[in-house]
Amino acid sequence: MAERPRSKTAPKPKKKKKISGRKWFYGLFFTAVIAIVCGIIGYLLIILNGERVLTENANKLVFGEASIIYDVNEVEIARLSDPDENRELAEFSEIPEQLLNAIVATEDQRFYEHSGIDFFAIGRAVVKDVIARSAVEGASTITQQLAKNVFLTADKTFFRKATEASIAVALEQKMSKQQILTMYLNRIFFGKRVHGVKEAAKFYFDTDLKDLELWQIATIAAMPKAPNRYNPIAHPEDSMNRRAVVLKLMFDQGYITAEEMEQAKAVVYEIPENHAERNTDKYPAFVDYVVEEAVEKTNLSEEELRIGGFKIYTTLNTQAQDVMDNQFSNDDNFEKSKDDQQVQGAMIIIDHRNGEIQALSGGRDYVKKGLNRVEVARQPGSAFKPIISYGPALESGKYYPWTVLANDKKCYGNYCPTDRWGATAVSMTQAIKDSRNLASVWMLNQIGLKSGFAFADKLGFSLEDDDRNLTAALGGLTKGATPMQMATAYSVFANGGKSVDPHTILKIVGKDNNPYTYKAPATKQLMSAQTAYYLTEMMQTVVEKGGTGTKAAIDRPLAGKTGTTQHGIPGYSGSGIRDAWFVGYSPEWTAAVWMGYDKTNVDHILKTGSSQAAAMFSKVMKSAMKNVPKSSFNKPQGIKEDKPPAAITNFSAVFIPEEMKVKLSWDPYQDGKVTYQVFRKEASESDYIRFVDSLVSTGVDDMSAFPGMTYEYYVVAYDAENDQESAPSQKIKVTIPETEINPEIPMEPDPHDPDGGEITPPVDGGGEEPTPTPSDGIELPTPTPNSGAGNGSTDPIPTDAPAMGTGNEDTTNALGNTATGGNSQGTGG
Repeated sequence: MAERPRSKTAPKPKKKKKISGRKWFYGLFFTAVIAIVCGIIGYLLIILNGERVLTENANKLVFGEASIIYDVNEVEIARLSDPDENRELAEFSEIPEQLLNAIVATEDQRFYEHSGIDFFAIGRAVVKDVIARSAVEGASTITQQLAKNVFLTADKTFFRKATEASIAVALEQKMSKQQILTMYLNRIFFGKRVHGVKEAAKFYFDTDLKDLELWQIATIAAMPKAPNRYNPIAHPEDSMNRRAVVLKLMFDQGYITAEEMEQAKAVVYEIPENHAERNTDKYPAFVDYVVEEAVEKTNLSEEELRIGGFKIYTTLNTQAQDVMDNQFSNDDNFEKSKDDQQVQGAMIIIDHRNGEIQALSGGRDYVKKGLNRVEVARQPGSAFKPIISYGPALESGKYYPWTVLANDKKCYGNYCPTDRWGATAVSMTQAIKDSRNLASVWMLNQIGLKSGFAFADKLGFSLEDDDRNLTAALGGLTKGATPMQMATAYSVFANGGKSVDPHTILKIVGKDNNPYTYKAPATKQLMSAQTAYYLTEMMQTVVEKGGTGTKAAIDRPLAGKTGTTQHGIPGYSGSGIRDAWFVGYSPEWTAAVWMGYDKTNVDHILKTGSSQAAAMFSKVMKSAMKNVPKSSFNKPQGIKEDKPPAAITNFSAVFIPEEMKVKLSWDPYQDGKVTYQVFRKEASESDYIRFVDSLVSTGVDDMSAFPGMTYEYYVVAYDAENDQESAPSQKIKVTIPETEINPEIPMEPDPHDPDGGEITPPVDGGGEEPTPTPSDGIELPTPTPNSGAGNGSTDPIPTDAPAMGTGNEDTTNALGNTATGGNSQGTGG
């Protein structure tokens, strides 16, 4: 019997050693002990470090090193730090209880519960940051903020945060909650070089701490998060929105009732009458704008920016800024007000070749007002016509500067615009030169609102849904446009249709790094070069003789547009203007000028309109550009020169009493073959009729004129081959005198007269030679009150309205009510 093979036996597996419960207990116990010991040691180190910092810096305030701003030539123009000049300390007993509540509710809800560091808030912030995958919520307590503001500089490092925490814990050990809160409220920054709640109450509300109302308290409590953005003077709308957030937090935490919350939310901030800006630096408006831009570009807080020791290099052209400041300080450049509320203004200059802002003025006496009007929206009036009507029409390729536009008085639904020019057809160029309203409305209607608004949107105007109607053709907008927006849009025209990025900062240099260096964004062709050139070509006529902006002319090529808006005061039927503009550009620089009152009412409306804005443009730009080499507007390829016949010249209309007719004559057209069309309108009629058509001679007699009537005539040349007609000639009014009929005298019949007729006395045709009335003759405005909404508030929408003596500008309010404009050489110019 065969022997069975032996089977291999598998090795026995090693038994896992089981950890007994006793070992688990001791392991966890010693781990916990070590963690606790480490925690205690760490906490003691934090306290010891905080104690050390407090000891070394007792009675010492460290705000860091002042940041410095330089002009384009790297010459220092301002230092951002020196806050002690605007601080007044308040005792705890002086601080209203609701202000304490507002600060705690907004900045540190668990302030009375933690010991300097709020671990619950830290955990909550970490969770939210992880969910959002970015830092969306901070967790600094009031005590930590105090530690940072009083004892630390603005560097953002781990060690700084650790030191901040250690100082916060030490402060909580040394001081009471009341002391910490009092110190915090005395140190905190409130913008405009104001530190501490006591100074903030005086600066922003001209009141003592104890007299602050709830809405004022909430406004102050809203500012520490972002003093520049939530500043009620510089950004009233943002401030009001943030105030609502503070009030909601106070309500949620039981500090105020719902009724108190709603009442405080509704109050609209007004700058105190005796408010004085605390700023002695030169160029305050430009510096404020630089700080605002730097905060946006670096994501640093304004406080960190001011005390971080940064060097900020800007585009400021001090020659241009000095000229601008001098002209804005000259009262003769502005209308006289009947009281202390003076006419205000704003201006900005951009080098559209690179987007560098050369100079800006936020208003007269900006140092005392603090409101940068370069960023305040106002109704642009006729200055908006190239943006909403003529620009998109040219861009469509269907219209050209010589295209004849209808100027009929007609209604578009319920909107019936009118102007003083009557129903004369007019070229696009002439329409811009005269600032005709009917042609602009007709043009926008032809191209469609969608095209007009899309073009405006590319130029940076995000218009409201309520703006989507034909009143936009006259600049009647819900919120309006800022001088910055208008200057930027016109910069695109000047730059051959290419986008322009306005900026004031070239670079920011820090001790350890450079947080920002300007890099121009990729250029976009926002419109064709041909469209930009045609607009430039047309708007050059605005500053030529007979245009609405002749006072803006300077000693170099210039294009531009005037704009005026009606007062829009409910119940007031008198004449007057709310906003006056001139926006223009040379081949090198673009500038926008706005003038008007901050608050328009019956006692505060303009009379002279855009003429003074145009004059301000000229006075500033002539001197500011003294050292800028002159150049010319570039003419792109593809420009069509197929222009219509030139306007008829030497047009004459004379009444011949002996023949009882009006004799019309004019010079022949010299270039090309044309026929002539004569138009006539009786004074009581609204529209012209074509009196004579297809006329080849250079004169015609009107034998159908009736005595006692007044007629108005004009003539155009018509090119049948190209279906083009010239702009209308000069219009001439002729009055036919009444005819005196002598009583019939009975006479003996003449026997030799086969008819036995009667002798009829001669007709006395004795009239006088008519005085020609030029097409730009002076007519004073009679605006119709406007009851629409405007400026983004409850005020009426002020739209493009005329000024007596403002430059031939027709204006219409948002409801279609129209007033006629005056001549640029009229009174008040």
